[in-house]
Amino acid sequence: MTFDIGDAARGRQPHRPLSLLTPIAGAEALLAAIPPALPLLALRVALAVPFFLSGLTKWDGFLTLSAGAHFLFEEEFRLHLFGATYPYPFPTLMAAAAGTGEIVLPLLLLLGLATRFAALGLLVMTAIIQLTIPEGWANFHLPWAAMAFALVAFGGGPLGLDGLWRRLFPAPQP
Repeated sequence: MTFDIGDAARGRQPHRPLSLLTPIAGAEALLAAIPPALPLLALRVALAVPFFLSGLTKWDGFLTLSAGAHFLFEEEFRLHLFGATYPYPFPTLMAAAAGTGEIVLPLLLLLGLATRFAALGLLVMTAIIQLTIPEGWANFHLPWAAMAFALVAFGGGPLGLDGLWRRLFPAPQP
């Protein structure tokens, strides 16, 4: 960088040679301009879709569990704990709870309503799924857990009913 006292007296800025970092800094500035609401919305949708689609397979109608859900929870799914496998306790109840959670919690995420609690519920479900299908960690469970954890930590952002509620009814300032 070249700069002399005369430049300062005339109000000139120092001359900075063009470097390889200039385009990177420009790209960084463009990326930093993305409103945080957009990635939070993307996280909500990306986490909701696989759970909702899975939930649809567990029902044959309103409050009627599918035969496949019964079979999976009674015959296929096992909890892998401490080097052993165990059948699910109360398999019909567990299938109904999983099916309900996989429908209700993603809908809450999509609406941006009770986002942190919905994401926490899906994080717990992901942990249980991990105990059931341990080999799915890297491809499915880790990304789901990361998305859910981010939503628990940061909330759903302003593009949802939680954000609308905060705008309409701001918290009183102490």
